[in-house]
Amino acid sequence: MFGLSEIAVILIVVIVVLGAKRLPELTRSAGKSARILKAEAKAMKKADTAADGQVKEGKVVEGRVVDADTASPDDRTGWPPPRH
Repeated sequence: MFGLSEIAVILIVVIVVLGAKRLPELTRSAGKSARILKAEAKAMKKADTAADGQVKEGKVVEGRVVDADTASPDDRTGWPPPRH
């Protein structure tokens, strides 16, 4: 997609546009964002692991296909709406 030379040109343009005064602020902001992202990813990974160290599995819910014309009123969930 992008080669090294294209990325270098983009970085030079960003430095010129933003100026040298805003560059440290921009890098600090990027660093904070990266730390927050890393901490959130670690928290999500920790939440997916059970207390005994095993990874929690998702709950499987079995469904069934119901024909709207032949289903009893108890089987209907309201979607799709009944045909009139």
